[in-house]
Amino acid sequence: MAHAVPTRGTSTGARTGAGTGASGASGHTPPDVFGARTHLLAKWAMPLAIGLVYGYWAASIRRHGGPITGWNLLFGFMTVLAFALLWYVVRAVADRLPREGHAVLWGAFAGSALGFLYSGSGVAMFTCVLVSLLLAAAVTAGLYYHYATHQDAEEARAARTRNPARTRTT
Repeated sequence: MAHAVPTRGTSTGARTGAGTGASGASGHTPPDVFGARTHLLAKWAMPLAIGLVYGYWAASIRRHGGPITGWNLLFGFMTVLAFALLWYVVRAVADRLPREGHAVLWGAFAGSALGFLYSGSGVAMFTCVLVSLLLAAAVTAGLYYHYATHQDAEEARAARTRNPARTRTT
């Protein structure tokens, strides 16, 4: 005897929605804990906050344990500005690219950011380039895997909602 399996979010298995749109074929939509204003604030504040940490790190590497000077502060704040602006540009450009280009662009950004910090520490340039390329390759591979698996799943869900007669019912 076959029994229906309850869908997530219900105890009876009854559909809570029409099964189309953003909720997908299962009728389940993930909860949105924060509002649109909070998401917008985080979208613009996160690169700035990470940039502040990055700028402080770059300035502390550059002064090599010496005293904090005005030039050191200026270098740190200019690094914050450059990092945050590059993050905004990469995010804007990457959204318009296919998943391969998206992953490569973020990988190049991560590798370049690490290379800039690592080169300030006085290591050999070959070591700096090698470590940056390794990080860029790792970020690119990880993001490509993430985007490929998530986009393929989204495309399959969209295809099921467009043409529910073609889905298998076993």
